[in-house]
Amino acid sequence: MNYVILGNGPTGVIAAETIRKADPLGHITMVGDEPEPPYSRMAIPYLLMGNIDESGTYLRKDRDHFAKHKINMVTARATRVDSATKTVELNNGTKLSYDKLLIATGSHTVSPPIPGMELPGIHPCWTLEDARKIAEQAKPGSRVLQMGAGFIGCIIMEALSARGVKLTVVEMGDRMVPRMMTEGAGQLIKQWCEKKGVAVHTGARVESIEKSASEPDALIAKLSNGQSITADLIISATGVKPNIAFLKDSGIKTGTGILVDNTMRTGVADIYAAGDVAETMDFSTGKLTVNAIQPNAADQGRIAGLNMAGKPATSQGSLAINVLDTLGLISSSFGMWWGAEGGESAELVDPVNFRYMRLEFKNDVLVGATSCGLTQHVGVLRGLIQTRTPLGHWKDLLRKDPTRIMEAYLARAQAQNQIKAA
Repeated sequence: MNYVILGNGPTGVIAAETIRKADPLGHITMVGDEPEPPYSRMAIPYLLMGNIDESGTYLRKDRDHFAKHKINMVTARATRVDSATKTVELNNGTKLSYDKLLIATGSHTVSPPIPGMELPGIHPCWTLEDARKIAEQAKPGSRVLQMGAGFIGCIIMEALSARGVKLTVVEMGDRMVPRMMTEGAGQLIKQWCEKKGVAVHTGARVESIEKSASEPDALIAKLSNGQSITADLIISATGVKPNIAFLKDSGIKTGTGILVDNTMRTGVADIYAAGDVAETMDFSTGKLTVNAIQPNAADQGRIAGLNMAGKPATSQGSLAINVLDTLGLISSSFGMWWGAEGGESAELVDPVNFRYMRLEFKNDVLVGATSCGLTQHVGVLRGLIQTRTPLGHWKDLLRKDPTRIMEAYLARAQAQNQIKAA
């Protein structure tokens, strides 16, 4: 069997290793378009902090790991998939034949349509090459403007703060992390960042960037709120999109990402997709969505690899799982953190101590949660949502005091064990 995997991030690597375990004799080729060994983008902030070197970002520390597992590595980018001939064309002019194909090409950064975005000193923070450029310019005392305060933006913030820069953040949404946290949590994170010395502009956007007339190496960003920010470095963290442009005319159906079923199969025979590029069923809503987080990417890579090797496996759906460290404040959200239609909620707001929790219920089941500054509950929140555990009378108790979630979890677990033992 000839397996080809497009993409060598966590999804591709786990899929390749899963295939090798299930099929010791199959031929595996994994294609990645960056010159470095497979690495984790989530480790880049730690690189910028100086906690690790570049090798610390690598997904597998043994330099011979892939050779030992007989996984052939190719540095190139896929430009076309021909499902009729079962071939993949690469930008180096070669073609790869496949029996089974996995598309795990991940995402690319989106550059906002702002005049001046082409100027020197403006960078995304997505690749190791981006990190190198940022490290050169983000010196102690440097004025840094970051566009975007979503998940990526907030983890970069930690690294920039550690480098001693003077940081300003601009976010179009009405709060920080608007696509993964409630208003209460987003506002609390903003207050925390401001307490730590970060200037934060929410409900604003950069409208133009130009060179400074008085400082040759500086940039001037004009904001929609009328303010102008002078910066030595501008970082664009305004979002990402799935890498699907090369699939035009391939017959593979796409929406925001590649449409797949719960086995990671596309609608084209012998072609699978997984990770940030895949549009899968959401665990909580049952709707198709691109849930671009590493835990889902890893699980989907495993499921795709098993099915490609003839070992049936299915996904329960991708669960929204967001755990974020913003300058030392740990926040998290799970499942339908925005709330279910017709559901009920409970909320704790303690801005003085930077504590926040909101629970979302559908009947007596916890379907979503958001928390800040309350790390002891993170595993319990995820577990209750994933198991769809009926809470019974505990739901009413939690609506009065959501911090009793651990008690509720233990009580329900004990009750279920007693039922099994009976």
